[in-house]
Amino acid sequence: MKHLTIAFAAAALLAAPIAVAHEAPESIELPVGDGHVTDHPATGNVYSCQTAFRGGGAMHVGEWFHGDTWNPAEKPHVEGRVMWPNAEFELSQRGDVLGVSGNSLPVEQPTGTFPISPNDPVFRYDRNPNPMEEVTLAFEIPAAPVRAASPSCLPMGMIGFTLTGVAIYNALDAAGRDAAAHEVQDLCDGHPQGRGQYHYHSASPCLPGAGDNAVVGWALDGYPILGMRDASGALIVNADLDACHGRAEAIDVGGRHYDYAYRLTREYPYTLGCFTGQVLDSTRRDIHQGMGPPRDRGPFGRPPLR
Repeated sequence: MKHLTIAFAAAALLAAPIAVAHEAPESIELPVGDGHVTDHPATGNVYSCQTAFRGGGAMHVGEWFHGDTWNPAEKPHVEGRVMWPNAEFELSQRGDVLGVSGNSLPVEQPTGTFPISPNDPVFRYDRNPNPMEEVTLAFEIPAAPVRAASPSCLPMGMIGFTLTGVAIYNALDAAGRDAAAHEVQDLCDGHPQGRGQYHYHSASPCLPGAGDNAVVGWALDGYPILGMRDASGALIVNADLDACHGRAEAIDVGGRHYDYAYRLTREYPYTLGCFTGQVLDSTRRDIHQGMGPPRDRGPFGRPPLR
């Protein structure tokens, strides 16, 4: 078991602007994750609570697809670089839980311009009609997570969050496909869903520590999510991880000790494959309440969640 000590720096993270180089993605062919959705834990898959998908999301397969692979360096991004000075996020320990509060906007990080404009070249591929909106984060996760007797499935919607206050969703779009490959997102690989919540489906190039051996956020079961390289600098791949996209690691974060962590990877499913730990019923309830009712979209209804 490898040991990693990390200073708990959420307060410092929010106290000053985050300097992150928004580098162009490396030219690399990645397997498309379409079809890797299961009703049980399986390495390299999403164990999904939802088994029937209604379609929606991006409309086309773009030029960045090459048969069964796709190249992130060839994929276009939504135009714009919008900063959110009203972004709020706080993570604090309250006894045996960590309290999470914020408004789902990225702290000191940019987004593209949403809804996607018909004048944006990517409109031909993805017509995301959703504006960015504040969505309440007010819930708790275990400070000392407990492994479940067996892994549990991932919902559509929020499965974790970053230390920049952005929601993490699973790797699937509304059609049950590989969202990172199919959906056209912004310069930080994020976009808003039907209620306006901005989120990532994969490792964002704007997320501090995503390419390193650092804590980048937490899953809803209380286990930390770390970047995509180990302590030696080696890139972590699916073969290094279990069915939930994590592994046993001794990690210290702000005086709290963990024996397990999820890992980001370049390859699908990118973040989590399932929940290893127990998610509190109160966590699920409070997230549902924070999302609020669907926005009125007029006679055609609201757009699909993305």
